[in-house]
Order: sequence, then C-alpha cells, then structure tokens
Amino acid sequence: MDIKKSQLVVDNWIKEHGVRYFNELTNMAQLTEEVGEVARIIARRYGEQSEKESDKAKDLGEELADVVFVVLCLANQTGIDLQAAFDKKMDVKTKRDHNRHHNNEKLK
Repeated sequence: MDIKKSQLVVDNWIKEHGVRYFNELTNMAQLTEEVGEVARIIARRYGEQSEKESDKAKDLGEELADVVFVVLCLANQTGIDLQAAFDKKMDVKTKRDHNRHHNNEKLK
C-alpha cells in the first residue's frame, strides 16, 4: 500500500470509527508515547538492558505500526501529502548522500 492510500485508509477509519481526529498537540503526545514504546522494545531486545517478562510478548511490528498510524493522522489533519513529501525527501537524500555513506570510514 502506498502512503497516499494509507492516508486515505486512516482518514476513512477516523470517520467511521473514531468520531474525529484528536487535535494536533494530542496526536503529537500520542506519537511521542508510541515512539517511547518502540524505544523500550529496542533497548531491551536489541540493546544492553535486560528484557522484562512483561515486555517479551510485545510486538515490535505492532508498535511501529502505531507510530505510522499517528504520523498519518498528523499528515492528514495538517494537509500534508505525505507521499509527495516522502518522494521529495528520498530525492534529496539520494542526491545529497549518494557517496556519503560509502566514503564513511566509520561504516566499513
């Protein structure tokens, strides 16, 4: 599914199940919370912190999907065509970083 279609799916879900979008500040707080949940899993599962039993059943994919959902909500409610913004960003990164990482001694 492309980003534009994903934005439409989220918008339709909000209209059908969600009454309305939370305001932008609430969604920003939700995004921060969801990113924190991703960070907790990554830190414990892949980092040096020990994973608690209660965290072992957490699904990283599901938490990442929560982040994407809230990002799509923020894009929708602020009038951002996230597909166009993403495509533009990839073009900029491709031109700017074409050789940058290949020439980074730290990555060898």
